[in-house]
Amino acid sequence: MSTRKTGTVDMLNGSLMKNIWLFAIPLMFTNFMQTMFQAADQVVVGKFAGQQALAAVGATGSLCFLIISLFSGISMGSNVIIARYLGAGNTEKVGKAVHTTVTLALICGVFLTILGYVLSRPMLELMSTPSDIIDMSVLYMRLYFFGSLFGITNFFGGSILRAKGDTKRPMYFLMISGATNVILNLIFVIAFEMGVAGVAWATVISQAMGATLVISILCRQKDVTHLDLKKLGIDKHVAWEIIKIGVPAGLQSMVFSLSNVVIQSSINSFGSSAIVAGNSAAQNVEGFVYIGMQGFTQACMTFTSQNIGAKRYERITEIMKLTMKLTLICTAIISFTVWFFGEPILSLYTSEAEVVEVGMIRLTYVVLPLILQGLLDVIVSSMRGMGYSLIPTITMIIGICGVRLTWIATAFQIWNTLPVIYLCFPLSWGTTSLIQSFFWKNCHDKVIHRENA
Repeated sequence: MSTRKTGTVDMLNGSLMKNIWLFAIPLMFTNFMQTMFQAADQVVVGKFAGQQALAAVGATGSLCFLIISLFSGISMGSNVIIARYLGAGNTEKVGKAVHTTVTLALICGVFLTILGYVLSRPMLELMSTPSDIIDMSVLYMRLYFFGSLFGITNFFGGSILRAKGDTKRPMYFLMISGATNVILNLIFVIAFEMGVAGVAWATVISQAMGATLVISILCRQKDVTHLDLKKLGIDKHVAWEIIKIGVPAGLQSMVFSLSNVVIQSSINSFGSSAIVAGNSAAQNVEGFVYIGMQGFTQACMTFTSQNIGAKRYERITEIMKLTMKLTLICTAIISFTVWFFGEPILSLYTSEAEVVEVGMIRLTYVVLPLILQGLLDVIVSSMRGMGYSLIPTITMIIGICGVRLTWIATAFQIWNTLPVIYLCFPLSWGTTSLIQSFFWKNCHDKVIHRENA
């Protein structure tokens, strides 16, 4: 199948290096634009609504990610399963998986809307959100989750397209919805002076636009991934296959996020909106480092899954090594660049010197060592592509969350400083990478044994 004619990448034949780049570049550009649009949210609210508004939006970040992470994990399961069926040439299963995926998206989106609205204030209070920003944070979270049906639909719809090697059209959809988000931010925050509510409504409207685009394109597909809205429903066998991969991945993200919520609570415990704002701005800048990392780790998982479906087991190690090399190179270059130009970049978010100073602390202790997370993510993506999701989940929970929570409960109680909080990130990445490497070898040996049996 020609990549040029179909807009998809052949994951089973040809040069792996070339095809991984063809798959990853649109994803990297998508991640870059997404980070830019998120940065625009923060810049607009920080510059035109003030430090407290910036802190209010930033204080919700880890909590929002905690709540949606289970559902984003399920979309990952859809990606793996559809890619496997495509690799195996099982057109009937592909069709069932597409309709099951979209149905799951609609169900999850409605549930998430209700859950986010109910839990917003209690969870923000539990996180010790400063009293001067908590009302704005609650307002932002409730409006954000009002549009979660659209966001979840984007996740799941994008997973279908990526499973067959189409990373370009999700990029185009993000360009349209992201540009809309920025324009609406400027109108709502600057012209209408809506503050955090303006940022939230801009996000909801832009996500609705993105969901409409992805569903409409799936309905117009002429291949096995065609979506017929009249056939929406859940195939129990396919759903179980998706859940086996997706739920452990989602639970891992939830527990992973829970540890970050504890870290955010520790940051909030200083009682300073300047510290919360500085951490928020740096966390947003940090997203730029994930651009290359996520593009190649997604390639690792999807390429591995399609080749497993096609029984091309000999390519698994080659895919993992190649994506590992590319991930580490990109992450090292981008993380150093972000840190080196950290102060002028952070100054785009705020004019407050104290906020910039706090942001630089996070960039030094978290962003510079991000290469360790790149190493970890490739190993985990390879295992998920092979169909093993529970093992890396348990290991991540023990390694990442265990190290971070133990560090906060011990070292931070002795040395009550921001650098001590941030050290838990590289420590957890390094420790867990060593553990996951052992389990990757075990999973790979099982796949090879299955082939030779």
